[in-house]
Amino acid sequence: MGRARRAVVGACAAAVLVPVAAAGCSWPGDGGDTGGDRGGDRVDARTGARGAAEKSRGVRLIGDGSTAWTGAQPRQPKARRLADGEKPPQFVVFSWDGAGEIGDGLFEHFRDVGRKYDAAMTYFLSGIYLLPESKRTRYEAPGHAPGASDIGLLSDAHIEETVDQVRGAWLDGSEIGTHFNGHFCGPTGVASWSKEEWKSEIAQAKQFVRRWKTHTGLRDAAPLPFDYDKELTGARTPCLEGGDNLRAAARELGWRYDTSGVTEQVWPAKKDGLWDLSMQLVPYPGSDREELTMDYNFKVNPLTTPANAEAQMRDGLLAGFERAYTGNRAPLIVGNHFETWHDGAYMRAVEETIKEVCPRKDVRCVSFRQLADWLDAQDPKTLRKLRGLDVGRAPEQGWDRYL
Repeated sequence: MGRARRAVVGACAAAVLVPVAAAGCSWPGDGGDTGGDRGGDRVDARTGARGAAEKSRGVRLIGDGSTAWTGAQPRQPKARRLADGEKPPQFVVFSWDGAGEIGDGLFEHFRDVGRKYDAAMTYFLSGIYLLPESKRTRYEAPGHAPGASDIGLLSDAHIEETVDQVRGAWLDGSEIGTHFNGHFCGPTGVASWSKEEWKSEIAQAKQFVRRWKTHTGLRDAAPLPFDYDKELTGARTPCLEGGDNLRAAARELGWRYDTSGVTEQVWPAKKDGLWDLSMQLVPYPGSDREELTMDYNFKVNPLTTPANAEAQMRDGLLAGFERAYTGNRAPLIVGNHFETWHDGAYMRAVEETIKEVCPRKDVRCVSFRQLADWLDAQDPKTLRKLRGLDVGRAPEQGWDRYL
């Protein structure tokens, strides 16, 4: 999708720093230990300054210092199995394709929203957003000339801003996935790539993250505080294409999930060895059909005028949420872009949805990796029973007897 944006719409919400899954905010179905930092011992997102306890743990730079090992990620909930008869939490995942910062404040704004409403998110970083225009020929997409890309590259200043936001997002407790690089769709795009070509694309996406200092010359900047080889465990493909061969490559690389498909609101299963956390279909208000839980799809399949775009997407997401929340409790998967299509209508719709659903009882707004952690912790028999519930259907005999 395009990268053109306008100024961020509306005043940013106050940055109320609420730790994700902090003590006293543990999940039903998890332990109280968040397994990470709950406060002052943080790497500052912009300067890299560290508290005394952080220094005592030590930081190990990786490669050219673009990334570093800084210990376990802060603010991570520790999942445990559901007890017998325990009702599952309502998980909601908000995710962002091609996450980058181009000076409009959207990345930082939604990080603020996430902190305020206890919402960890997944940011699918496009690798070439850390590659300067002057070095673009270092990218060689399968089947394309060196330097080719269907999306633009960022300026040096915006690369630095993107690194700042990615660094801060990880420290907030959110996940950094990948949206790969050149965003090639259609007959000559990712749908035609082989498993080995996907491996090449993944290797390049990693390389651009691991060597952004070398490519940009920003040697004195703080590193990204994670080992990207270990951090990267899932992705969403451009245009939701090419998933079969991507999963084949991802499985061999030890990834844990893929979110490149389309499904109904049912509990996830594994597909080709990875958790299938696909985008979902939710009710489209004012019609008898359903729409994919992504801003772009509401944009290109409108039912009414652009003036009603915000209400259409917001009400659709909320209808899908209520259907799951009062029904089978299947996780709700939402995808977005940092775009201001229709004067920011979809941005506002997503923010209003976060404000409405994340504070609700038994709701956990999590990253894909956190959801995969919870799924991995469950008894396989319990997951099979959960997958036996149709869209919107709660157990007739009640959760305590069904599970």
